[in-house]
Amino acid sequence: MADEEELILSELNDDELVEQMHDDLYDGMKDEIAEAVNILLERGWQPYDILTKALVSGMTVVGIDFRDGILFVPEVLQAANAMKAGMAILKPLLAETGAPRQGAMVIGTVKGDIHDIGKNLVSMMMEGAGFEVYDIGINNPVENYLEKLAETRAEILGMSALLTTTMPYMKVVIDTMIEKGIRDDHIVMVGGAPLNEEFGKAIGADAYCRDAAVAVETAKRLVAERNQAA
Repeated sequence: MADEEELILSELNDDELVEQMHDDLYDGMKDEIAEAVNILLERGWQPYDILTKALVSGMTVVGIDFRDGILFVPEVLQAANAMKAGMAILKPLLAETGAPRQGAMVIGTVKGDIHDIGKNLVSMMMEGAGFEVYDIGINNPVENYLEKLAETRAEILGMSALLTTTMPYMKVVIDTMIEKGIRDDHIVMVGGAPLNEEFGKAIGADAYCRDAAVAVETAKRLVAERNQAA
């Protein structure tokens, strides 16, 4: 282990440093990620390039290994926390430089349900992919979703449920959106352990996402299709 302790990030060239950041993200090394982000900024890197080339591409590997069962929830949460440490530095800078925006998402667990690990994972991975995420937490009645959508003008609504008893509430939210004539203004994505593709279709969601990695891929695809149509 002695070698690892002698690794001095500032002595690595840009390519090596980005490579090292991918490894550090994978291992959930928060302080190292923050340090490396600052080193790249000092070297004149654009915030958006650090976000995409170092952080997002690193989290993509984490997402794939999570999907394939190589990594598990605790490790992914650690990686996501490391990513957050980097994002905390980049966020204000990205706002100043007007970085390209992927889109925005309102996400929350539905009424009656207080599970949030999967939802938190999706929030972090979506942020990691460059989306603005408004996480409204757990146990949300329909009003919470609609108010936040109106306030943020987010294109995407994400709903999560972990109980078979709370799943049907997703349909209540979608039906209310239809009643109010705003259903077509938003992409609705649903997820959670007891859900499946059929359920997503039956309640009128645009997509069912089985995990956080799929949620990111799906969101990117649906936002791109929507922008083309517009």
